[in-house]
Amino acid sequence: MARRSPGSGKEEDFSFVSPVVKYLLFFFNTLFWVISMVMVGIGVYARLLKHAEAAMACLAVDPALLLIGVGILMFLITFCGCIGSLRENICLLQTFAICLTLVFLLQLAVGIVGFIFSDKARGKVSEIISNAIEHYRDDLDLQNLIDFGQKEFSCCGGISYKDWSQNMYFNCSSENRSRERCSVPYSCCLHDEDEAVINTLCGQGMQELDYLEAGAFIHTNGCIDRLVNWLHSNLFLLGGVALGLAIPQLVGILLSQILINQIRDQIKLQRYNQQHKTDPWY
Repeated sequence: MARRSPGSGKEEDFSFVSPVVKYLLFFFNTLFWVISMVMVGIGVYARLLKHAEAAMACLAVDPALLLIGVGILMFLITFCGCIGSLRENICLLQTFAICLTLVFLLQLAVGIVGFIFSDKARGKVSEIISNAIEHYRDDLDLQNLIDFGQKEFSCCGGISYKDWSQNMYFNCSSENRSRERCSVPYSCCLHDEDEAVINTLCGQGMQELDYLEAGAFIHTNGCIDRLVNWLHSNLFLLGGVALGLAIPQLVGILLSQILINQIRDQIKLQRYNQQHKTDPWY
């Protein structure tokens, strides 16, 4: 879309670059740029609050580290889009468009691969949950995340409640001198709605009981099956979330490509004007 400066008929005032596209892309990237800085700030703050040894012991399952990584990636991509649109820089805009396209394709590939190889994806999820159970007491953020998941899905452990024996504090071996030996976290317990005070020791010795006996006090089903059932029951919700993530990315790619083409047309116009400026008919 071309524009002219008000009150002027000079060809030099003509521009192919639309201010609507330019500043829409700028504000779009600025919003996500601010969000990325907030994510990095929260992640760094959470890491600094942790004990150094505990933090190093469970890097692979640290929610704070994941938040920092996603925040930094978003910061770099939106930085290119923000400055590129403001300065009308083709190089930065191309970098922004390429990175956003790669992220979109990666998300799409992960979704397709996860759907096709669901058994392998299930095994990977089981591995992640087992690792998280092993480091349950090493990271407060991870501990809160596991407790939240077990409460929300009414489950306990990965495959069953006995998976908590993988944790050194809940292990049932005779060498374990922990007070939590053969127990499960309180988030596995069945709670009454009228219960005013939560009994955090309700999972004491539950791993020594069989499924029927333990089922009277705790959730015995594993979280993996509960999670799979929840995914199958909420496919439309997941599709909506995926669409909500995809639309901003596609809009960003589209706007950046439109702006790049407009800038190139403007450059061609400037070169033409420069070459023919001395012509009598100019």
